[in-house]
Amino acid sequence: MKRLENKVIIVTGAAQGMGKTHVEKLLAEGARVAITDINKELGEQVSKALGENTIFIQHDVVNESDWQNVVNIVMNKWGHIDVLINNAGITYNTPLEELSLENYMKIVNVNQVSVFLGMKTVASIMKAQKNGSIINVSSMNGLVGGAIGYTDTKFAVRGMTKAASRELSPHNIRVNSVHPGVIQTSMLEQEGVKEQVEQFKTTIPMRRVAQTEEVSNMIIFLSSEESSYSTGSEFVIDGGLTAL
Repeated sequence: MKRLENKVIIVTGAAQGMGKTHVEKLLAEGARVAITDINKELGEQVSKALGENTIFIQHDVVNESDWQNVVNIVMNKWGHIDVLINNAGITYNTPLEELSLENYMKIVNVNQVSVFLGMKTVASIMKAQKNGSIINVSSMNGLVGGAIGYTDTKFAVRGMTKAASRELSPHNIRVNSVHPGVIQTSMLEQEGVKEQVEQFKTTIPMRRVAQTEEVSNMIIFLSSEESSYSTGSEFVIDGGLTAL
């Protein structure tokens, strides 16, 4: 039997990047996956390519009614929600004095408020089921400093995870955060970035960046019953960077 056989999982920001890899790996373990993303065209393409055990739902993660719509569609189709993966996130690489309040609040809304809304919306369903796993994708910058705005919100995700875990654990709902370091994505292949990454690798104790699949493997573990006694915890995938 596959590790996630018949589990129903919602993954936000799943039309590309790490989110898409998560979906592919979850499906391979037997899950049924709701792919949500703001990008309708890309999301529909991904869902069609990945087959009948997926559905795509266009989703603005900062909109509370959109969250309720996602939950309603998933419940109507599959009848339960076993796992929520709050994966959607953004950042602006802008210095403190140059970052506008408007863009700062965009980061806060997407990275932080969406996690609150997601947990709030699935909580009653998981309570009724007496089972569930919520996985909040933070960052190594939820443990150590990084870009303004991004770091703030990823620390907040870490804190919300701990608060929610204390409230929901008596209902057999686990809430954990995942903290990726530098991940090999198309962004790292851009002109001018690749050389910087090669230099940065020398500061990573493992001397390499992570592959997206290595983050997905942690997502699978936390989605499965193998992590049945883990809650309120940080799972770090950074090659040893935050151990320095």
